[in-house]
Amino acid sequence: MSKSLEQTEFKLSVETLAKIDGYIEQYPTKASALMPCIWAIIDELNHVPLAGVDLLAEKLDISKARVHEVLTFYTMYRTEPQADHVLQVCHNISCHIMGARGVIAHLEKKLGVRMGVNTPDGKFRLEGAECLGACGHGPVLQLGKHLHEYLTIEKIDAMLDDFKRGDIPRADTDRKLED
Repeated sequence: MSKSLEQTEFKLSVETLAKIDGYIEQYPTKASALMPCIWAIIDELNHVPLAGVDLLAEKLDISKARVHEVLTFYTMYRTEPQADHVLQVCHNISCHIMGARGVIAHLEKKLGVRMGVNTPDGKFRLEGAECLGACGHGPVLQLGKHLHEYLTIEKIDAMLDDFKRGDIPRADTDRKLED
């Protein structure tokens, strides 16, 4: 098993377990609830440890390999503890043409870290993403479940100012995702 999925102490709140059970009831097959169930664990623990893979495999009647496959395919899911805020900037061709390189350079300078590194205080991690599915809205950044589009240096500075005040920057899209 990979180092990132080592066994750790694992305990979910009653609320998260109820949320997982609710997702299972909501979908036509148990396996269909995998992605929202992964989010439920990440929402509480900031990652899905090996015991979480075991729990989901058991509750959804699927193999551990299937859970791990989905968990590691998507860049927004985590198998190890992360910084408080993971900033994923798309650097694929469309976003690159629209200015992603400048966005990344500005974030590296403001945060004092390079791509793939946590800030010393553990508050931020800056990552590149191959594609975030918003090619016509670039450059884009994903923060948790929320997509920030048409990034500019001014928007980035405003986001970082929000964080300094203790606020989570609101995505500038109309799409409302579950909190």
